[in-house]
Amino acid sequence: MADDKFPGWHGTTILAVRRGGRVVVAGDGQVSLGQTVIKGTARKVRRLTPGGHEIVAGFAGSTADAFTLLERLEKKLEAAPGQLARASVELAKDWRMDKYLRNLEAMLIVTDGKDLFVITGAGDVLEPEHDVAAIGSGGNYALAAARGLMTTDLGAEDIARRAMAIAAAWRKMPSSAITPKAAAASV
Repeated sequence: MADDKFPGWHGTTILAVRRGGRVVVAGDGQVSLGQTVIKGTARKVRRLTPGGHEIVAGFAGSTADAFTLLERLEKKLEAAPGQLARASVELAKDWRMDKYLRNLEAMLIVTDGKDLFVITGAGDVLEPEHDVAAIGSGGNYALAAARGLMTTDLGAEDIARRAMAIAAAWRKMPSSAITPKAAAASV
């Protein structure tokens, strides 16, 4: 099938909010093929516990590619326990340099409750401004909503839930598919 005729997978929104010593990572759970929602309950936010250190990761893009990256991240964290920044940079370097990994189409948001990073295939490890990060095709909607809600007295989870609901309304995804996951590690 020609690339221009294949509608592609899309429809992901992953949002992370850091506030009041907590980081919450929320994912929408929607998987779409073209204009069709083929699954509304996908788990795009995962807990990793390499070396006993809890990490929460959300992913957007190809699921198989994201799982490959999450496995690589776990190995990096086992080699550098408790050092999320170092493991993230090492993953980004491998992702950019490795012939096989270079073709992976996904993005990650990772947190240990203290650090919060967006990791891309371009070799980027980004710390978000204003304690909010978002990825996926609905990420900009959720990011804008969350940044606006950061001016309120709401906690991290409430901001994440409301921002995802706002993004859902704009993207017309079912709000029942929103599944926030709180990072257990706190600062």
